[in-house]
Amino acid sequence: MKSLLFILPLLFTHSLLGADTPKLLLAKVWNESMDPTGWWISEKYDGMRGVWDGEKLWSRGGKPIVAPEYFLAELPEGVALDGELWLGRGKFEDTMSIVRRQTPDARWRQIKFMVFDAPKAKGTFEQRMALLKNQLPVIAKHVRPVPQWRCKGKAHLIAERDRIIKAGGEGLMIREPESVYEGKRSGTLLKVKTHNDAEATVIGHKPGKGKFDGMLGSLRVRAKDGREFSVGTGFTNAQRKEPPPIGAVITYRYRGLTKNGLPRFPSFWRVRKE
Repeated sequence: MKSLLFILPLLFTHSLLGADTPKLLLAKVWNESMDPTGWWISEKYDGMRGVWDGEKLWSRGGKPIVAPEYFLAELPEGVALDGELWLGRGKFEDTMSIVRRQTPDARWRQIKFMVFDAPKAKGTFEQRMALLKNQLPVIAKHVRPVPQWRCKGKAHLIAERDRIIKAGGEGLMIREPESVYEGKRSGTLLKVKTHNDAEATVIGHKPGKGKFDGMLGSLRVRAKDGREFSVGTGFTNAQRKEPPPIGAVITYRYRGLTKNGLPRFPSFWRVRKE
């Protein structure tokens, strides 16, 4: 029997998943003034966050993910996992079209569950990674621990980021050594990308003019802190003809903040589909 030395009891309703949604470790953004030497580097996988509670698979929003039995059979019973359901670099939309179906199809055979943490385990990040290697199948088609390697310094981190992006990836994640798993946004986990991104809720549509006459001109959105602003670039013509509805949550990219704390040059990226 595999050791469960670091596993806590899975209190499903009130622990990992809380009342409604999973209490997950969320990342902040790396600031180049911070020395990342000694931190753990991994690729940032652009897929759908998945949480295995030891019995069932859930989305970040607390909705059940219907996966085939052969996929679930590779997940360890009684061990909570946090990871990303991932099809490949640059295949976010395809990933979502597969994993959101209520009736799984043959395309699931291409999906990987890239596991980057064990949220209900005791101990440091390094201990949890050792646990994952012990608990996950040695030979598996779908479930894999995320590769982690040490950062040798700022120049190394930037070079690795650029290498991954050049290969079609989204960027990197870095993790503080010996850190614990916190079910909140934490400075122990940082995103390393060439741009900033965030989420906001659509609260209005502004009609377009000129070449965009009869289509969307810009979205009026509200950020999580209550600030409101407009997003007018980044849309295809098809998206301008059928824009995200009011109430939809979008992800936008931006280049820093203005002196008033608003995103500078916000550009539409995609609708969050959960």
